Amino acid sequence: MVRILVADPVADSAVAKMKDAGHDVVLRNSETDGPVEDQIKGFDCIVVRSATKVTKGVIDAADTLKLVVRAGVGLDNVDLEAAKEKGVKVLNTPEAPTVSVAEMVIALMFALARKVTSADSSMKDERWEKKKLKGTELWQKTLGIIGFGRIGCEVAKRARALDMEVLACDVVDIDLACVEYGAERTDTEDLIKRADYITLHVPLVPATKGLIGEKELKMMKESAFLINTARGGVVDEHALLKALDENQIAGAALDVFEKEPPADWKLVRHPKLIATPHVSSSTSEAQVRVGDLTAEKVIAEFK
Repeated sequence: MVRILVADPVADSAVAKMKDAGHDVVLRNSETDGPVEDQIKGFDCIVVRSATKVTKGVIDAADTLKLVVRAGVGLDNVDLEAAKEKGVKVLNTPEAPTVSVAEMVIALMFALARKVTSADSSMKDERWEKKKLKGTELWQKTLGIIGFGRIGCEVAKRARALDMEVLACDVVDIDLACVEYGAERTDTEDLIKRADYITLHVPLVPATKGLIGEKELKMMKESAFLINTARGGVVDEHALLKALDENQIAGAALDVFEKEPPADWKLVRHPKLIATPHVSSSTSEAQVRVGDLTAEKVIAEFK
């Protein structure tokens, strides 16, 4: 019997699928079960979301581990080198939250353009600030998408439906995708200079850490907005705070942060920033898809 440790919560339907396939599924309680290193022995597979870190220590402590499944997109919480050295296969489910994240990007664009959070806060404080809350339209604005994979393409499709111009860049060949989704391929510097909105859809790897820093923020239009629903480390938060303080850009929206929750809340509290707690993929539909895909991949590996 295959033993599976579900270290972070997944949909009940996913747990049921794995049990129905004849596997022994154990649901970890992070508050009472102690360190993962002490619990991993005897398990053939571990399923994680973003909270649990599958470190070298965890992998070294395992004695029967064959598979790590990250239920979600990124793999930055899994030590891939350590897994490779021990012959442990690592899978994820990047296709599951695509629509949810793409819709969140559009929602944040509207919120920035129409000052929705400021309007709501002022009304709850019983202040009628109609004259201060003039917004802008997304129609005919230029959206720059850095990282034109699954999510980037879905964002482009929705932006084109709003009659936005779309610029795209990536380190891989995206020519066919640009044709399919009506985007203009360009380089990163040109995109940053031309875009009214910039949205990031890249993994956090050494090449993308601090991808948007002081230099890039200075290249943006003063009227432009930055949106990050990818990974926190892709944006230099100190540089962004300075850019907002000095009115170098019009505003930003962050769903992800270098440390989660943030250790320093100064950026989060900035009036020109919309902040959400890493919820872009947190929809009912996406959670079911993530869970089901996770279960399917686990079952397929142990047939």
